[in-house]
Amino acid sequence: MQNLRRISQGIFFLLFLFLFLQTESKGHDELGYPVKLFLDFDPLIFITTILSAHAVAVAFYLSIILIAITIIFGRVFCGWACPLGTLNNIIGYLKRFSPDTTVRDWYRLKYYILIFLIVSSVFTLQLVGIMDPLSLLIRSFSISVYPLFNYGIRAVFDAIYNLNFKGIVDLSEAIYSGLKKSVLSFEQPLFNQSAFIGIIFLIVLGLNLSEKRFWCRYLCPLGALLGLFSRYSLLKRSVSEGCTSCSSCASVCQGNALPDKGEKWRNSECFYCWNCDDICPQNAVSFGFVKKKSVSIDLGRRMVLTSMLSGIITVPLLRSTPLSLSGFSDSTLIRPPGSLEEKEFLKRCVKCGECMKVCITNGLQPTLFEAGIEGIWSPVLIPRIGYCEFRCTLCGQVCPTGAIKQLPLKEKTKVKIGLAMIDKGTCLPYAHATPCIVCEEVCPTLKKAIWFEQATVKNRQGKETIIKQPRVDLELCIGCGICETKCPVLGQPAIYIISVGESRSKENQLLL
Repeated sequence: MQNLRRISQGIFFLLFLFLFLQTESKGHDELGYPVKLFLDFDPLIFITTILSAHAVAVAFYLSIILIAITIIFGRVFCGWACPLGTLNNIIGYLKRFSPDTTVRDWYRLKYYILIFLIVSSVFTLQLVGIMDPLSLLIRSFSISVYPLFNYGIRAVFDAIYNLNFKGIVDLSEAIYSGLKKSVLSFEQPLFNQSAFIGIIFLIVLGLNLSEKRFWCRYLCPLGALLGLFSRYSLLKRSVSEGCTSCSSCASVCQGNALPDKGEKWRNSECFYCWNCDDICPQNAVSFGFVKKKSVSIDLGRRMVLTSMLSGIITVPLLRSTPLSLSGFSDSTLIRPPGSLEEKEFLKRCVKCGECMKVCITNGLQPTLFEAGIEGIWSPVLIPRIGYCEFRCTLCGQVCPTGAIKQLPLKEKTKVKIGLAMIDKGTCLPYAHATPCIVCEEVCPTLKKAIWFEQATVKNRQGKETIIKQPRVDLELCIGCGICETKCPVLGQPAIYIISVGESRSKENQLLL
């Protein structure tokens, strides 16, 4: 069973990596694979989204299948399928641990975290994406691990190319071409907070060097939720009278479920890894569908109430900012096209990073505090880095919760995410009487949103010149940001995008 479990973990982890790599445009405006499949099966995101937004994407009903599997077989997802659990397993094997049967009650912590997240979602605060293991893993891979991988591979092959050794260069270029067609991104992805999110991910993995599967045992809220369902599982562990209390099972238990304590065995903490069955010298351990009373989870009434109160108090604490004022908004907070109105958006967004991974221009970046702590790591378009491609709808296709609606291309090209503004102090035709028509040339709308007004200007010697000065049509501009991206004025561009005028808001308008 141990070998079967490892094979299962390997298959699911490879499936996760495959879908992750497919979360990228292949030249068409559709991906062709269910890249958000793991998120669709996540019952924690399913429950908190229903509670916070009172709505959920249809695909999330797949998570009911995982709940049913857990009720029948126990926490097999944690032990056999979870990609973050598999990574934790791998890291844990890097260090030799002496047999340790110490009983720690830290397992309660993940239940307190779960209570906090669920109670806060009841009051419309969606924070689950910060701690949910699947969201955490996808975000860490998208924003930190994958860019680092791309940079490292490209640097190695660039170094080989620069050495210019005949034969070796030809071979390396052939290998590099193969990698570009398979695992490398089309262009090097670059993200703000890449190091910050990467350090958090390394800490999560590094905890396994202090205790195997530390995250899974003590911190994972999804594991806590599945643990609650697992208490009613039909598949149970049994120990025969042949048990000699050697505690071999406790030394290999991945979930610290007290397998050597007889009736005190905590099936809510068991990953059903079958290690105890494999290692038992007396073959006294077995698993079967039997009627057996589960051990209750003693969380302590005071700590449960504290977790609930913390979830309630956090809501006004995080929202007591100017962002909650009617009519106030951060002008730089430009959301992807199809995004719901800001309050509804934050109720659904789980900060998974799928939209940022799939953005073909790299323009979508994770926020820090632009949308408040509540909106940390949610997507924002930074046009100076990359614009919103006029004929791309991929971000709406990969969003698992509907925070970004999937729009038909015809509708998407009409959605306003902001407006272009011209800084006459830096614009070449205005400030320096120098011809420049870049912003009008790149404007993608069918009827150009940027038009020119001819003006007569004088140079220092008093010579008159007719020059074209750009203007922005407020009705036609959709705020895609390509004019800001391509503006030749370095530093602070002469044309820039603000969120004012966005279609999703009736208040954030220039002309009410």
